[in-house]
Amino acid sequence: MSSTQPPFRASDGERDRAIDELRDRAVEGRLSHDTFVGRVDQALRARNQYELDALVADLPRRPTFRRRLTGMLTGVVSAAADVTSNLQAAWRKPRLPRLALPNDDRSRYVVGRGSACDLVLADLTVSRVHAELRRDTDGSGWTLVDLGSLNGTRLNGWRLVGPAKVRSGDEISFGDCGFLIGSDLPST
Repeated sequence: MSSTQPPFRASDGERDRAIDELRDRAVEGRLSHDTFVGRVDQALRARNQYELDALVADLPRRPTFRRRLTGMLTGVVSAAADVTSNLQAAWRKPRLPRLALPNDDRSRYVVGRGSACDLVLADLTVSRVHAELRRDTDGSGWTLVDLGSLNGTRLNGWRLVGPAKVRSGDEISFGDCGFLIGSDLPST
């Protein structure tokens, strides 16, 4: 009698587990379709567990629960760090000067670098005639219009492509010059 025992015949459950492992690896892109089909065929013809083990032996091991948990926690910590850095950046962001429009009878104010403008901004990113603030016909609010400036006019971070209503608390910028609309503007 031989001292080594013959390997036990592979059960259907063991074959199913090997085929499931091959399928998962194919979905992950670790096996080509042809390799997957060939190995499934070999799994169905395998006589014992050793032959089944050989079919998946060259594939990278799946992460353990500990590695998956560590990966998830790393993602959560990274996201929290991003939120923290964004909050710190927002806190350090310079405060914008207030822009309060006078309550007179004028219906428009021109903003630009040129000396003929109503609001003169001595910044090279501001065009000579950059934008215009127009009082609504009913006098209830204001509309901001870009006048074809090179560096654009922005309202709350969005570059204007047409007239836009402005309200108290809005941020407007002409080129690199930013302002916060003051609370003495009529709200709409």
